[in-house]
Amino acid sequence: MRPSRPAFLAALVVLAAVITWAVLEAAYVSLPPLPWTAVPTLLLLALGEAFTGWHVLRRIRRKPGTQPMEPMVVARLAALAKASAHAAAVLAGVFGGFALGVSDLLDKTTPRHDFFVSGGTALSALVLVGAAFFLEYACRVPKGPEDEHQGRGASRA
Repeated sequence: MRPSRPAFLAALVVLAAVITWAVLEAAYVSLPPLPWTAVPTLLLLALGEAFTGWHVLRRIRRKPGTQPMEPMVVARLAALAKASAHAAAVLAGVFGGFALGVSDLLDKTTPRHDFFVSGGTALSALVLVGAAFFLEYACRVPKGPEDEHQGRGASRA
């Protein structure tokens, strides 16, 4: 599994935003108001992933007072981080596109509410992307002295 690439995630955000904005131009009047509950949900997920990443980083680097982690647990956490980053990037794009779509209707009550809810949800999703990046980084195996020696021109045999 390769690490998540920021350029790919940015492309996901932009693509989802453009699609949402285009669909919203035709279908906004038939949609109910957005619920605000996604904002705390995404922030709690981000907090959980950041907290887990901090503990994983300490355990992988064998800080004093920690126990080593099973490799399969680290692999599962890395997969969770990658999936979270991709899903949160799509959510950020969808809600960012929603905010852009209703930004010209801010003089009305419901679109103004939807603008603030969708903007907050998009920002929360971006916080989750950052936490997922940190968890993914924490799951990497640290380079040892032999890895640094191999990088200086020595053969891998």
